[in-house]
Amino acid sequence: MKKHHYTIQLKWTGNEGSGTSGYKDYSRNHSVRVKGKVKIPCSSDAAFLGDDTRYNPEELFIASISNCHMLWYLHLCAVNGVVVVNYNDNPIGKMVEKEDGSGHFESVVLHPEIEVAEDAMISKAIELHHEANEKCFIANSLNFKVGHEAAVFCFMN
Repeated sequence: MKKHHYTIQLKWTGNEGSGTSGYKDYSRNHSVRVKGKVKIPCSSDAAFLGDDTRYNPEELFIASISNCHMLWYLHLCAVNGVVVVNYNDNPIGKMVEKEDGSGHFESVVLHPEIEVAEDAMISKAIELHHEANEKCFIANSLNFKVGHEAAVFCFMN
């Protein structure tokens, strides 16, 4: 079994002079960086006093699920003779917040729209979503199943 290691740099930039002296006395702004890559400006969700112009952890969580699924899906299409010419996804995640402020995601549903090169590829293209979900590293790390509501079509003919 191969093991892969990933390292990021997270830097809080929200000290507005008095640190965390009070709940509303600091910014939730921070950045995520990976060596040699573009810095990602982050904050908490606006519902938790964050900056809604920055990415929040919940959005990045859903993005990582969608990303992983797409990459596995494209791989499986390539090795199974399905030519994908366009792929878009608009995933939706549902998070539950408890009375004490903690919470968890209870669902994420992917809504990929895939265009394939030929009508004959549509049924296989739909089928490969199940295998992509089984192989996705991120989906396999969750305590809930990722849903899929895929639309596959062909405009090339």
